[in-house]
Amino acid sequence: QVQVVESGGGLVQPGGSLKLSCKASGNISSINAMGWYRQAPGKQRELVAVLTSGGSKNYGDSVKDRFVIFRDYVKNTVYLQMNNLKPEDTAVYYCNVQGNSDNYYKTIFDSWGQGTQVTVSS
Repeated sequence: QVQVVESGGGLVQPGGSLKLSCKASGNISSINAMGWYRQAPGKQRELVAVLTSGGSKNYGDSVKDRFVIFRDYVKNTVYLQMNNLKPEDTAVYYCNVQGNSDNYYKTIFDSWGQGTQVTVSS
């Protein structure tokens, strides 16, 4: 019963910036990874950026020089700062959180947010 709530997204012009937020809550013992994926119409879902509990960051090739992922470990919130946005960044952005639940079995969870629309257009 881990909840993932996203905020941000919207319509921005090419070259603009946007910051997405994703907060995980519920019966969480530990979070092993938090990240962002995106899916455009007619396209497969692709990795945008992932941050693991070990501190490593993994960016998709198309965004690695423009986007930054970072996390507030106290608030269980991950952010995606998107800079120099391009029309091809237009997609639904999904937040993914992986970890262990705070229960007897420490059940592994893999939870997704509802997605937030990012549209880059002039």
